[in-house]
Amino acid sequence: MNYNLRYLEEPNLEFRFGQKLSTPHDGLTLFGPYSADSNYHKSILSYAVIGTELGQSMFSDFICLLQKAIISDLDVRIWPNYPGFEEVTNTRIPRTPTHKVNLDNTELDSVLRNVNGYLRVGKAVDMYLGALGTIATNDEPIDIVYCIVPDHLFSVCRPQSKVNDGSGFLPSTREVRQKIAGQLSWFDDDDDLDYYQYSTDFRRQLKARAMALNIPIQIMRESSLVPYPGIDERKLTPLSDRAWNLSVASYYKIGGKPWCLSDIRDGVCYIGIAYKLLDTNSHQKTACVAAQMFLRDGDGIVFRGETGKWYSPRDKEFHLTKQKARDLIQGVIRTYLSLGGKHLTEVFIHSHSSINRDEYDGFAEACPAGVRAVAIRVRQDYRGGIRLYRRGIYPVLRGVYMVLNNRQSLLWTTGYKPRLGSYDGCETPVPLSIDLQHGHACIDDVTRDIFSLTKLNFNTCKIGMSEPVTVGFSKMVGEILVSHKADIKESPNFKFYM
Repeated sequence: MNYNLRYLEEPNLEFRFGQKLSTPHDGLTLFGPYSADSNYHKSILSYAVIGTELGQSMFSDFICLLQKAIISDLDVRIWPNYPGFEEVTNTRIPRTPTHKVNLDNTELDSVLRNVNGYLRVGKAVDMYLGALGTIATNDEPIDIVYCIVPDHLFSVCRPQSKVNDGSGFLPSTREVRQKIAGQLSWFDDDDDLDYYQYSTDFRRQLKARAMALNIPIQIMRESSLVPYPGIDERKLTPLSDRAWNLSVASYYKIGGKPWCLSDIRDGVCYIGIAYKLLDTNSHQKTACVAAQMFLRDGDGIVFRGETGKWYSPRDKEFHLTKQKARDLIQGVIRTYLSLGGKHLTEVFIHSHSSINRDEYDGFAEACPAGVRAVAIRVRQDYRGGIRLYRRGIYPVLRGVYMVLNNRQSLLWTTGYKPRLGSYDGCETPVPLSIDLQHGHACIDDVTRDIFSLTKLNFNTCKIGMSEPVTVGFSKMVGEILVSHKADIKESPNFKFYM
């Protein structure tokens, strides 16, 4: 085999004043966010807080820490100093929230002792939703709501969590299914039936049900607010890193653009196709499909397609019919244009599953005249493929890629980062497998674009992630979209899924 190795420099990001740097921390510290001078930039952040009395107190103390610089006590190349919320975002965050709602700790504890996971999670979400509803009816506008969650709630409100009330009774999976189907009465009232329409994951259910209120929320565990946790506490990144992450995520959720990609061509969009099985135990294997569109400024649009038998147990892959593929992309583009999107010239479609000819023809037909479609399979190469090693103690550089042919490449998005002077991982880096399956494009350009898209994660402030945003966030979006069977108003704005 001809090992055609090439190297991509860390892609540049654009910040305020049109300044370009490759690292978010450097750009935000020196110049400020990309949208600081836009007409939608907010100079003061209006926020609300929901939590128990303890959670409210911990968050208040944390906000005080964000008012000033936080000096990192570790290697500043890996864990940079934090200059302060206003210095990072050019937005002031007041010490006192515009509104806050205290949750009754006794009532919450009672809810969390319920042995039925559907009722336990659903009623816990009800408490936060009730508080959100109170905030939404407040006369003063709220940009974001911080939902402070006790760690105990987090531990007992996940799909595999179980609670024993001392009687030894735990409902079986079969009983739960019968309850959902209305075949079993149990000990619950008929009023509780609605809870069986939602996920038993607190975060997913709260995100899904809160969209109707049209207020972005940030869910935080109480333990993440402890400035300097002890060695026996939950393992957390340094305080400075948590401050960076919260600042960037908050700024994006209130409508700001922390940074944008500087070298992506105008008129080009990237669409990630996400599938999620609705019932993994069923032989039918019905799945939900959704598409996420991303542009150079990081703005994201989510469009939910139809549910169907898209999964093939034989091939272990998802595939749409030509018509459904066309409908999906048409829905995304229609939503994009309705939100004032600019004229498109190219559409790059990324999927973890392979894309067959019928699907591609549907995608291509959905694109407006003069817009070309390119379909690319992107996935982590975990199947024992090619690995690269180099002399010394550090692994391959992030940005190295291998061209296999004019339609395939391997890209190492993890590895040694010269800006950090280190490798911030613990295993041998695994490359992304990039397969240009349909359409025409230069494999070098496709690889470069996918590398750039690893830098559009506004949930954290990092040089780059292991996957492009089109693929890396597909699981997050899919999990929230299938977290309910009830009729819920879903938002097309990606910030509601973060």
